[in-house]
Amino acid sequence: MSVTRKLIGAAAGLAAAGVAVGVAQRSRVIARRGAGDETPFGSLRSTPLHIITDDGIDLHAEVDEVEAATTRRSSLPDEAGLTVIFVHGYSLNLDCWHFQRAGYRGQIRTVFYDQRSHGRSARSAEEHCTVDQLGLDLRRVIEQASPGPCVLVGHSMGGMSIIALAEQHPELFGDKVVGVGLISTTAGGLDPGRILFPMVPLGLGGRVVGRAVRTLYRGHKVVDAARKWGRAAADVMTDLYAFGDDVPGHYVDFVYDMLNATPFAVVADFYPAFATLEKFDHVEVLGRVPTAVICGTDDKITSLDHARKLHAQIPGSSLLECEGAGHMVILERHVDVNAELDDLISLAQSRLEAR
Repeated sequence: MSVTRKLIGAAAGLAAAGVAVGVAQRSRVIARRGAGDETPFGSLRSTPLHIITDDGIDLHAEVDEVEAATTRRSSLPDEAGLTVIFVHGYSLNLDCWHFQRAGYRGQIRTVFYDQRSHGRSARSAEEHCTVDQLGLDLRRVIEQASPGPCVLVGHSMGGMSIIALAEQHPELFGDKVVGVGLISTTAGGLDPGRILFPMVPLGLGGRVVGRAVRTLYRGHKVVDAARKWGRAAADVMTDLYAFGDDVPGHYVDFVYDMLNATPFAVVADFYPAFATLEKFDHVEVLGRVPTAVICGTDDKITSLDHARKLHAQIPGSSLLECEGAGHMVILERHVDVNAELDDLISLAQSRLEAR
């Protein structure tokens, strides 16, 4: 359960925050410890916000507003208040942020949304199921759900969405976007076969699984039925690839239910995007803002090497390595992840207060 924090280059990020660090400490937002432990998974809700993308897809979003007392304590004017936008990963939905949502609820304005074709969002045409399109979608979320500056936090495919946005609109970073959290993600070099069958040997999975996905797509309704029949085996696979250490059984069930709720046709639509992803040339722009990179050391999908490469190529970024944790580190090590996000939000707040 030990956690290794690597902060090489973090001094540059701290220096960029300027002399307002003392102010940031006074208005520091800290996720509530233990929040979410007794709250059933999937039960945190707020009034839906419908966000329409450039190609007309209706994205389901939910906004947790700041409690009145918290707003009065902040030294920032209401119209400039910070929003934290959480972007989920492949085949998941906004509920995956359970512990982050519970921890920050009422403390700071947060936005959670289902990516296209996921959760409660509308189904996308296959040709628009790309990482670049997800970056465009994220811009629309920012425009429609964040009246002031924002921090972006992405897990897995959600992190890729943020990196796509950085490529498309670098001018947003340092102005509208004042902080970034990249969790269990990469900007390229991913063996896509690991996403579906992480136990397949590295280098073999992409070729073999790619052919299998194309074949199975033609009978996706049968595949969906088979996934329900094979629940016991699927639970074992979910535990193996999603987590590193032993976790409570209901964690495994929760992740499996999100995966199982995503139709195989959607899985197949997005699958090719991972094989062609190569955006490491565009991550340097994230160095304009405080950036936290987080990964479990036993992540079987986006391995620790991806996180270390992101950290090395984003000036001033911090790196949190969660010892023994897997891909779903946001659940498995939620206390450590939230503590790192606390630091990120504090640095973002300090920048705003220094303006």
